[in-house]
Amino acid sequence: MEVLQRQTNLTENGLIWCGAGISIAEILTGTYLAPLGLWKGLAVIIVGHIIGCLLLFLSGVIGGQRRLSAMNAAKISFGQQGSKFFALLNVLQLVGWTGIMIYDGAVAVNGIWHFGQAIWAVVIGILIVVWLLVGIRHLRYFNIVTISILLILTAILCGVIFAHHQVSPASGHFTWAQGMELVIAMPLSWLPLISDYTSAAQRPVAASGVGALVYGLTSCWMAFIGLGAALLTNDINIATIILRAGLGSAGLIIVVFSTVTTTFMDAYSAGVSAETIVPRWSGTATAIVATVLGTIGALTLPMDNFSNFLYLIGSVFAPMIAIQITDCFILHVDRHQQSYSWRNLIIWLVGFALYRWLMTISWPLGSTLPTIAAVIVLTWLVAWFSKRGRVERA
Repeated sequence: MEVLQRQTNLTENGLIWCGAGISIAEILTGTYLAPLGLWKGLAVIIVGHIIGCLLLFLSGVIGGQRRLSAMNAAKISFGQQGSKFFALLNVLQLVGWTGIMIYDGAVAVNGIWHFGQAIWAVVIGILIVVWLLVGIRHLRYFNIVTISILLILTAILCGVIFAHHQVSPASGHFTWAQGMELVIAMPLSWLPLISDYTSAAQRPVAASGVGALVYGLTSCWMAFIGLGAALLTNDINIATIILRAGLGSAGLIIVVFSTVTTTFMDAYSAGVSAETIVPRWSGTATAIVATVLGTIGALTLPMDNFSNFLYLIGSVFAPMIAIQITDCFILHVDRHQQSYSWRNLIIWLVGFALYRWLMTISWPLGSTLPTIAAVIVLTWLVAWFSKRGRVERA
C-alpha cells in the first residue's frame, strides 16, 4: 500500500481528517444526546472530544515518529505476533464501520431521493472503491474540492436548521456518563488508524496535532448539528431533517460524499492493518475487499443503531492505547523484538474486563477514563515490580 511512498503535508492531513469528521455517524451520535438537552449535550460533546482527541494525538505521535502504521506501532507494546491480535480486531471493526457507514448513508440518501436503498448502498460502495484506486497520494485535489463543497453545504444546513426551528425538550432517559462514552468512542475508533496517515507525513508530530484538532472541531460541529436538529425538529432521521431544511439535492451531496470521504479511511486502513497480519497481501486489494464486505453487510444486516458497537470499540482500544502511552512516554520501552508480550496482553484483558464491568454500574465518570487511568497505573506497577525483582535476583 502507499503509506510511505510519498510524504504528505499538513494541509493534506488536515483535509483527510476534515473528511473523517464530516460524517453521518457524527451527526447521528449527536442525535443520541438529545435527552440531555442542549447545554448539557453540548458540554458532553466538547469534553468528550477533548479527551478522545488527546488520545488520538498521542496515538498519531507513537506511530508517526517511528514511521510505522498504527498496527505496526502496536508491536512496540505487544510484540511481533501479539500485535496481530489487535490488527485482526482492527480489520473487523473497520469492516463493521464500513458497513455501518454505507448503510446509514444509503438510508439517508434514499430518504431524500427514493431510488432504492440497495442501489444507493452499491453506488456509495463503488465511489469508495474509486477513492481507493485513486489512492492517498493523489487525493489532494479530490479532497480540496469535495471537502470545500461539504463544508459550505453543511454550514447552510446548520444555518437553516437553527434559524427556523424552536428548541423543544427531548424525551428519553440518558445519563452524562453514557453520553461521554458515546462521544469519546468516536475519536477512539480512529486510534488504530491515525498513524497510517501520520507515518506518511513530512512532520509526523505536527500532522498528529493537525489531524486531532481538525477532526475534533469538525466532529464537534457535526455532533452539534445532530443534537440541535434532534431538539429543534423533534426528529433524528437525517433525511427528514435535510428535507425540512429545504436542501434537497444539496443534502444528497452532503450525505453521499461525507459517507465516501469518511468510509474511504476505514477501508484504506483495513488494508494497511491486513498487511500487518499477512505482509504479502495487497493493501489496496484488501481495502477493496473490505468495502465489498461492508456493502454486502449494509445490504443484508440490520444496522440502525451503532451505539453498542461504539461501546465495544471503546472497551477494546481504550486499554490498548493506555498500554502504548505508558510504554512509549513513561517507561520508554520497545518490545517489538519479542514474539508476544504476554504481560501487556494480560493487562489489556484486565482493562477490557474493567471497561465492560464499569458499563454495568452507575458510575458518573463513565468507563473510558477510569479504565485508561487504571491500565496506565497497572502497566507501570507491573514494570516496576518486574525490574525490582530482576535487581534483587542479580
